[in-house]
Amino acid sequence: MKLENSNISSNNFFFGNNLLQKKNINFIKNKLKLYKNSINKKENFFNLFKKNINIKKNKFKKYQKFNQIYIIGMGGSILGSEAIYNFLNFKIKKKVKFINNLDKNYLVKLKKQFSKKTLFILISKSGNTLETLTNINFFAKYINKNNSIIITENKNNSLQNFSKDKNILFIEHKPFFGGRFSVLSEVGIVPCILFNLNVSNFKKNAQDYFAKKKMSYLIKNANSMSEIYRNKKINSIVLLNYVPELEKFLFWLQQLLSESLGKKGRGLLPVVSNAPKDHHSLLQLYLDGPKDKIFYIFESKRKKISDLKINSFNKTASYLNKKNYHQIIESQKKAIIQTFKNKKIRFRSFVLKKHNEQTLGELFCYFILETILIGNLAHINPYSQPAVEQVKIKTRRILIK
Repeated sequence: MKLENSNISSNNFFFGNNLLQKKNINFIKNKLKLYKNSINKKENFFNLFKKNINIKKNKFKKYQKFNQIYIIGMGGSILGSEAIYNFLNFKIKKKVKFINNLDKNYLVKLKKQFSKKTLFILISKSGNTLETLTNINFFAKYINKNNSIIITENKNNSLQNFSKDKNILFIEHKPFFGGRFSVLSEVGIVPCILFNLNVSNFKKNAQDYFAKKKMSYLIKNANSMSEIYRNKKINSIVLLNYVPELEKFLFWLQQLLSESLGKKGRGLLPVVSNAPKDHHSLLQLYLDGPKDKIFYIFESKRKKISDLKINSFNKTASYLNKKNYHQIIESQKKAIIQTFKNKKIRFRSFVLKKHNEQTLGELFCYFILETILIGNLAHINPYSQPAVEQVKIKTRRILIK
């Protein structure tokens, strides 16, 4: 199936009984109508799909002088901006470092690279994220009102209190956006402004899946995937990636799928698998192991970087002569798809036509909507993450002792 007027083509193959039930079609249509009607109403989750960006760029003018940015956060607070930076790195002239784990060696290395031209962006929805506070503490003596921005909820929490104490610019993290859904809110848009990207283009296609042409595509796939989540024959989603620039987006997608749909003994494990590298380590299992996986294949038509042609160094490898990297990767991807079809292995493929803000924004919007609809159809609450909260509470109790 091709997507009209889109920067993404998508061919979807689902083997098995995936007939669209009329009740499911009507259910999804009614949900999408409800979501669309909520977009421009009082602040709520579906404001994410507003086309206009309600952030004043002038507020960040004085921060544009910084040529290095340290972004400190965890999970959804940082994965979105990291996905954007990785995908659009060729447009971004600044050095950006993402601090999203407790890795002292990495922190020591970054401390040595710190300069007067380093900007800090500190992000935590709750304002009390343990790892984020720990890493902020490591850089605390360097952080001040002139070189820092804080994004957190507007309530009494550690990060907001820190912004008050140090008089650091405070940007509100809206309470109705969970971290994994927040990439198109201030959490992702503020870094994009400082990356000097075209922020309005991220939401250019934000509402396309509420329209008739693309709605049928969304209905079909949300229905098919909800069946897979319900029947429990599939255990994993392998995100098979032929686009290196898309790797961090897939880690964002991994979190989205895991935290939204992994509940009450149900859910599929999303695994990021980089190709063709993993052809030489995991492909045997993928093709000849248990058929308990569905594959999402990601490829790109962008040839600018991968059009370097090969001059074969000997006659044995003459078939490589005058081929470029794009052709070689394309042939590997085609071979995988042909083999999947022959073996009746379930898969979906996504083809990126362009590498720009519009393409990435559309990917964010599509997967957020599809994930919410899958949850609704499979009777899973896509917005909560109760098990994660249990571990946070226990960790805090251990530290307080």
